[in-house]
Amino acid sequence: MPKRVLQGVVVSDKNDKTVVVEVERRFTHPLLKKTVRRSKKYHAHDEENRFKVGDQVAIEETRPLSKQKNWVVLGPVGAA
Repeated sequence: MPKRVLQGVVVSDKNDKTVVVEVERRFTHPLLKKTVRRSKKYHAHDEENRFKVGDQVAIEETRPLSKQKNWVVLGPVGAA
């Protein structure tokens, strides 16, 4: 099974070697036909503490690294 890759914004970098990335998804509501925005936060491994709050990053699913970390940061997205 391929690993999932998501894009999001770093919302917290307070933990060592960990960033919290908020990923937003948009979909059309099945009944109201309006575009709905839903967001979810993921803890991702950042080995060198490179990324700061506000950075756009790509994260990839990986094996469990800790109780909450199942994602690793691939790198920046676009012009950062």
